[in-house]
Amino acid sequence: MIAVLVTNTKGGCGKTTIATNLAAAFAASRLTTALANVDRQRSAMQWLAARPSRLPAIRGLDWRKDIGEVPDDVQRLVIDAPAGLRLRQVDQLLTEADVVLVPVQASAFDVDSTRRFLDRLGELKPVRKQRKGVFLVANRVRPRTRASRRLDQALAELGHPVAARLADRALYAELAATGLGVFDVGGSVAVEARREWLDLVHAVEDSLA
Repeated sequence: MIAVLVTNTKGGCGKTTIATNLAAAFAASRLTTALANVDRQRSAMQWLAARPSRLPAIRGLDWRKDIGEVPDDVQRLVIDAPAGLRLRQVDQLLTEADVVLVPVQASAFDVDSTRRFLDRLGELKPVRKQRKGVFLVANRVRPRTRASRRLDQALAELGHPVAARLADRALYAELAATGLGVFDVGGSVAVEARREWLDLVHAVEDSLA
């Protein structure tokens, strides 16, 4: 099993969007997939509840109170962590994860908050000893803008590899409301988006090859 923790103490950086779409990508590849919800807002569980039964199944795990058991047949686990977690809670989730994804957006507030989070994350033994891979995910990127150029510069200074750059698309909000991910639908916009997500999937898989 490969377990992926999606986390950042900064709210609104797109953790649940990344967690749900990544889970949908794994499920579309015919991998037995589970999505663990740690956030008390239950956004990931609401997404799963809306997911059509005709699509590849994704199991929901409610970890809001405690980290639970993962079924033995699960091949890919995605953990959706909430904003504002204490370092001790992040450390507990790290015990379950193989790879950590940290979403970051272009605003100065996001970059500064992410920099502080990464500094704290680096204090934890599994990360400090490089037993857990940590990747950045540039989220809601608007290519060829001044903001995206500033973000690229900031990413280069944060000290972790960038797994993917995900463009800002209205498609994600539309899909979230109906329990879908970009790997569940057709159309030229979704096809273009999937190319970006494949970079993320490959980064996760290759990190443990």
